[in-house]
Amino acid sequence: MSPGTGTHRICLALPTNRACAPTLAAVAEEAAHAARHFDAEVHLLVLDSCDEPTRAEHARVLAALPPVAGRTIHHLDEARQRDFLREVIHRTAPADPDRMLDLMLPSGVSYGACTNRAFLIASALGCRSVHRRDSDSAYQAADGEPVFPVHHELPSLGMRAAEAAPGVSETDLDPAHADRPVSLAGASFIGELSVDIGEIQRLDDDLYHEVVGLWAPGDWSEERKRDLVAESFKGAGTDPFTEDHSTLTLVDPMRVDMCNIALHHEVYERVPLPPATDTIGSDYFLLHLVHDATLPGVLHNRHIENFHTPERRTDSGFLAYQTRFVKFLLSMLYFHHVYDRMAEAGAALLDDRHRVRADAVVGFLRESTRLDRSENVWRLDRVDNAYRKLGGRYAAFADLLATRRERLLDEAGRDIEDFALLIEAWPSLVDAARATGLGDASGETGPGGADR
Repeated sequence: MSPGTGTHRICLALPTNRACAPTLAAVAEEAAHAARHFDAEVHLLVLDSCDEPTRAEHARVLAALPPVAGRTIHHLDEARQRDFLREVIHRTAPADPDRMLDLMLPSGVSYGACTNRAFLIASALGCRSVHRRDSDSAYQAADGEPVFPVHHELPSLGMRAAEAAPGVSETDLDPAHADRPVSLAGASFIGELSVDIGEIQRLDDDLYHEVVGLWAPGDWSEERKRDLVAESFKGAGTDPFTEDHSTLTLVDPMRVDMCNIALHHEVYERVPLPPATDTIGSDYFLLHLVHDATLPGVLHNRHIENFHTPERRTDSGFLAYQTRFVKFLLSMLYFHHVYDRMAEAGAALLDDRHRVRADAVVGFLRESTRLDRSENVWRLDRVDNAYRKLGGRYAAFADLLATRRERLLDEAGRDIEDFALLIEAWPSLVDAARATGLGDASGETGPGGADR
């Protein structure tokens, strides 16, 4: 069978709000590799939230790519994304269409919302999986060739675990899970910390441990918190790729990163990601859901190289990123409760066809909104104290944080309510996306470059 003509229609998605021409070219080559070497029709989806000059440069890069059979490129700016979403939302006729549009395309940065848009567009394109990459990352190389994660993602996704077992290096899976579908394939990263807080560790290692430990449940022992800090945000370390290894298992969310992940449509078409704005880690929820629901996955070692862009080093970038970090800490009050409930439910999160029960997830989320938020008040107090000890721009951020305390506490709870609302609307949105298709909004130009 010729490349790109098979039944595996996939979406390789790259959301970006920064200049990333080299990454675009590299991801386009991964899409070409998938089309050439697998039974796949690859839709490369670039969701571009950059300013006009940067978008224009991205368009030039994509348009200059040579045609590849089986690879189609879609380059969508926010106006085109908004047009698509408005049509999809119009078909579902929600009580508050403007609110639904804001959850899908908010004015602030939302790691979950940008991936949710990729999920809906993948559904509109008829794709069976979404493979996500990030614009602040690059591929490793071995023997002069890029190390593409899709090598491990495509062969197994959607297969029964028992059928996928011969294609991996080892299996660490309860036989009771053998009939369930492989729902996730992923690896991590090497290089810089995934969260840009390395400067805190360089300034004061004790304060670093105190601050990072705040994302643990409040009732954990100091020993458990130290263990969590020791592995937090470090990915797979720094050792480069040498040879392939893959494990069929229930994938530990701590072992994979959202810059290097693939999800089967039966997962993301039933439950989206939290649409919270200005909150790092808001796009990791499905990793926990797949694991806790005892859906098999493939954990491999084609780790991506992570790097930090210069924008984060500016004063405005620093303030924005530290806000996202603090909002992440506050979100964990609610998500730890939900993760505990999902872990207790286990396979009861699945229906008789091994599909995730979205109603159960909504119930856990709504339970969490009734929690006492005093633990989050304590978290803000600890951050304030630590950042004032660090001094300099950290102390200045603590001053800013003091003026936003009540608003941030309220937002953390409201973000969970918004997530529950979106999950309830999600099946209708997915159906509407399929009915809408991408049409003229796609910027599609066939197997070669993208819109100019």
